[in-house]
Amino acid sequence: MKKIPLIPRQPQLQSLFNVLEIQIDSLAVAIGTAHGLYAHEPRLDFVRLEQIRQRVEIPLVLHGASGLSEQDVQHCIRRGICKVNVATELKIAFADALKGYFYNNPAANDPRHYMQPAKAAMKEVVTRIIGVCGSEGKI
Repeated sequence: MKKIPLIPRQPQLQSLFNVLEIQIDSLAVAIGTAHGLYAHEPRLDFVRLEQIRQRVEIPLVLHGASGLSEQDVQHCIRRGICKVNVATELKIAFADALKGYFYNNPAANDPRHYMQPAKAAMKEVVTRIIGVCGSEGKI
């Protein structure tokens, strides 16, 4: 197994990282986002994102987009982000809908019923995010 070196955080050193050499399909960038919920609004480093985009041609991934403003997500996309991860937002929508269903139906035991609102809540989030990303109606 080939050892993959850590990517330098300083954009001026980014050229040392040869994405073609290790044949990766995408690159998750470190620009101030993190998985999970934010205690404080993150400060995104758009300059770093632009510098990385100039140095690599593969798709860039934004981890930890749950909780970012729509404007920040759109700024990231305009600067080269191709994949936006929002798992925390999906998990919250799913769990809240499931909890709400069981609160209103405490004797429920049929997943064909209680899973419907949970899936619908996730679908609403996905539909909204697709719109935010400018991907509505695209294949």
